[in-house]
Amino acid sequence: MRRSYHHKEGFKLFLMSVPFLAVTFIFSYLPLTGWSYAFFEYRVGLSLFDTPFVGFDNFVRMFQSRALRNDIIRVLTNTLGMSFIGLSMSWLPMFFAIILAEMRSKKFRRTIQTITTIPNFISWVLVYSFAFVMLASGEGVVNRILLNIGAIDQSIDFLTRQDGVWMFMWMLGAWKGLGWSAILYIAAMMSIDPELYEAAAVDGAGRFKRIWFITIPSLMPTFVVLFVLAISNFLNTGFEQYFLFENPMNRARIEVFDLFIYNQGMVGRQISYTTAVGVMRTFVSLILLFSANFLSKIFREEKIF
Repeated sequence: MRRSYHHKEGFKLFLMSVPFLAVTFIFSYLPLTGWSYAFFEYRVGLSLFDTPFVGFDNFVRMFQSRALRNDIIRVLTNTLGMSFIGLSMSWLPMFFAIILAEMRSKKFRRTIQTITTIPNFISWVLVYSFAFVMLASGEGVVNRILLNIGAIDQSIDFLTRQDGVWMFMWMLGAWKGLGWSAILYIAAMMSIDPELYEAAAVDGAGRFKRIWFITIPSLMPTFVVLFVLAISNFLNTGFEQYFLFENPMNRARIEVFDLFIYNQGMVGRQISYTTAVGVMRTFVSLILLFSANFLSKIFREEKIF
């Protein structure tokens, strides 16, 4: 009877997971059939199988052509540079969650959490519109203020500058996602046994010692999991943000892999070549994921999967 009960419960749990498995299959695995374009010289308007089969020519092409190789190196440099900035600051959501948890006023804490979470739901189009109003050359609010107080002699075109564009993109992403990312750490803190803090307080530990010896060690497993996943997405910086802020003046420094694939594939009509670039990026991301998981096993004696 007990075995039959466990089988029924297991079957119920499986049925509950079926919709999520179906969504994952439809939106994550079914699109992988598009990789077949990388092995053809596809021409827009024709059926895929009416175009010449070229095998691995599109993969070899990105390394043989000097111009294409330089493009890949430039885009890879931009992607790795911006991803590294984000990865080096990945501790900020945990730090912010700890600050929120230590606030004595629940009303003030909820207000700050709400204000910092709302930007996650704001479209990048609106973010760009706001940045344009504030930072545009000439009529931008910031430029007009600086000109009126005599801080500068001529307006600065913040949105077309190449210098500092990586940091500017990270700052926008951090502002947009900080509050949302902190939710995971707040949830993890809810599972910490309150008796640990009580025992530490009895032993004379102050607030900072309780954070250092109880809160942070308890949050480290969550941090490591998110850190490993961030490494696996090292080359997936996103598209909308960079597409909106790109212009001819800063393209050389802001063009990341996703934007490069769009520019070359949709605008340049090199669909087969950019599909090959996307496939290569996916395999590199998988290598990074398994490498991070292997390092986690070595240093933490615990694997993520």
